[in-house]
Amino acid sequence: MWPSKFDYVRAGSVDEALASAADGGKFLAGGHSLLPAMKLRLDAPEQLIDIGRIPELQSISANGGLTIGAAATHDAIATSADVQAMCGALASACGQVGDQGVRNFGTLGGNIAHADPASDPPTVLVAVGANVNIQGADGARSVGAEDFFLGLFETALDDGELITSVSVPDVSDHQSAYIKFPHPASRYAIVGVCVALKMDGAVCDHAHVAVGGATLRAVRCAGAEAALAGTTLDDAAVNAAAEAVKSDIAEDLIGDIAYPEAYRQQMAGVFLKRAIAAAQG
Repeated sequence: MWPSKFDYVRAGSVDEALASAADGGKFLAGGHSLLPAMKLRLDAPEQLIDIGRIPELQSISANGGLTIGAAATHDAIATSADVQAMCGALASACGQVGDQGVRNFGTLGGNIAHADPASDPPTVLVAVGANVNIQGADGARSVGAEDFFLGLFETALDDGELITSVSVPDVSDHQSAYIKFPHPASRYAIVGVCVALKMDGAVCDHAHVAVGGATLRAVRCAGAEAALAGTTLDDAAVNAAAEAVKSDIAEDLIGDIAYPEAYRQQMAGVFLKRAIAAAQG
């Protein structure tokens, strides 16, 4: 099926993009989320505002933390030395998005604006406490990732607002990993788990845990975090965290005929264990 007719505008700056949005329309970067929806007539914007070539939206900078432009591609993030050093789990997650063609053109801003529950980067952003920076006609604001993702394809973005960047804390002093159970055809996450462990010698001082894929949105898992904190990450602690994570995600579970809710819930515990093992090296 072909999309409905639309006008196309290429913005040269954020201000120009926002001015164009005042007349209606949707922002376009890589197009890997929006264009398939348009072809299925699930979305029919009258105007597309191309922001993919705005230089300030493509940058990745490191200064006490990472600032990643909304139009930075998954491949650019996955291969960035700064991202690998400061938040290796995010580099790993972006490196697992789709295939190489998708990673070459798909962008972080488009990914999180689409808020597909089976996507990879949101789980890491929620786990490490990233912030989504947004600009609109009324000014700029920043929203914590945990509050940005509201539900199935639902975010805190208002009409006419544009994600300009994502601020990611420097977690280079943590042991982190993102592990997923990919769908064999689409490579979307049936279950995805991110952990970031702050160690004090042999003891886990504190842990950050989030689960996606199995849930309507990426979910921060306080019970699993509490089960790991203050332990040596021995089998008893890891098993307790794996049980706790099932309760943490219980209210947000999703499923289908191939991978029902109960199965995904069980796999969340399994993949939490794998993520912990991967983070420890």
